[in-house]
Amino acid sequence: MPGASDEPIARQLRELAPRVLGAVVRRHRDFTVAEDAVQEAMLAAVTTWPGQGVPANPGGWLFAVACRRLADATDADRARARREANVAAAAATTSPPPELPDGLVDETLQMLFLCCHPALTDASAVALVLRAVGGLTTAAIARAFLVPEATMAQRISRAKAAIADAGGGFSPVDAAERLRRHDAVLQVLYLMFNEGHAQTAEAGLLDVDLCDEAIRLARLVHAEVLDHAETAGLLALLLLTDARREARTGPRGELIALDEQDRSRWNRARISEGQELLERTLQPDGVGPFQVQAAIAALHAEAPTFAATDWPQILSLYDVLLQLQPSPVVALNRVVAVAMVHGPAAAMPLVAELARDPGLARGHRVLAVAAHLHERLGDRAMARDRYLAAAERTDNLAERTWLRARAARLA
Repeated sequence: MPGASDEPIARQLRELAPRVLGAVVRRHRDFTVAEDAVQEAMLAAVTTWPGQGVPANPGGWLFAVACRRLADATDADRARARREANVAAAAATTSPPPELPDGLVDETLQMLFLCCHPALTDASAVALVLRAVGGLTTAAIARAFLVPEATMAQRISRAKAAIADAGGGFSPVDAAERLRRHDAVLQVLYLMFNEGHAQTAEAGLLDVDLCDEAIRLARLVHAEVLDHAETAGLLALLLLTDARREARTGPRGELIALDEQDRSRWNRARISEGQELLERTLQPDGVGPFQVQAAIAALHAEAPTFAATDWPQILSLYDVLLQLQPSPVVALNRVVAVAMVHGPAAAMPLVAELARDPGLARGHRVLAVAAHLHERLGDRAMARDRYLAAAERTDNLAERTWLRARAARLA
């Protein structure tokens, strides 16, 4: 994979990937082999572009290399080494690459909607979107989701097979079908961003590539349907949440809690953009879950300090969100607001009830919230015990380190 100095090339490849893939799929009608060929073309670009320079027509270069890869693959008797040599030779050719076919402006959206097929689970759709639309390698996706590369490769292969078995194939998604898949697309982008914002892998807190890719794709979807309130709500939510990126970690990658963050490091441009999106689309008589979450994020962003946050309004919004999207996760987030408005004693019975939920019990967040409430109530021993228990339930190194540090402070 490219190093830090090659990040502009990596970003360009991620943006070109769905356009090139769409063109190759249209020509060869086989998504699986086309996608493999485009991935090989991107790897060839990573190898050759830093030294030889980016071609004048990078999309055409990738398209040509991918098509040559497919032409090579038709001869089943050729060894893999011979095929890779041909790809490398094609990459070094001095002849100008062909122009990409016309009509590529919408390829990214086409591939995004195509990958959000109703036959797929959310997890499979996210993986396929990251590979086919985001241009990430299988190894990178596997790292993000804390699974072996072989497991992720099987998941992506099964996702492709599920779409083929459903009879839809990989033909372009028409306007009516795109409308039916719109909510699924928003959910996939939301899950993609969340994985980047607080990744499950045992590494740093953030995966910047996933966050940036989710925001980029959300912008494209919003540009297509400017009057869709929930799409604007999702984009606003991602921008307002991502605006805190630089303040969420310290110089050694350590987690910094919201009440301790340096708000001068928050990205004011993203906050302004998110607030403007929300103000244009928020309708009191017809809000959706993403709009409500964006409104909560906006209240945090507007507060000059943690103490000045409008917690009563945030609690009211969580009440609305719990009606629109009843879930243990929403209920747990609401508990924090209850504690800020009515005190930790009022929130303790709520968190004790949520601790019995099987899904929450497997994770660390309900224990972390309980620890915070015990700490505020002055029960240092119980708070320390809950912080340590929470630390054992998270696979993220930054979160585990922070939880153990909170426990050590109470020793």
